Amino acid sequence: MKKKKYWSKKVTETSFALDLEEGVFTWKDPKKIAASLKRSAEDSVRRKTSPFRSAMGMLNFYINRAGKNLKAEQKEILEQAKVKLRSLFQES
Repeated sequence: MKKKKYWSKKVTETSFALDLEEGVFTWKDPKKIAASLKRSAEDSVRRKTSPFRSAMGMLNFYINRAGKNLKAEQKEILEQAKVKLRSLFQES
């Protein structure tokens, strides 16, 4: 049987826009996730939009593509990371 290929996995692993820290979406600390995404977005010279939109876009992309496979606990952590990300960009 042919193994199914997912384009979303490739995007997450080889994003052209952001160089993400390994396992960032599996971390348990929303503040740490948000800080890492902010750093990645600000350091990127390849992104096509603002750092905030790039970071938030990657976070939303991951949540949406994980779908039912994302445990409720981890989804809540990532939703909290969105709030933290918004506040981090408000401060700068």
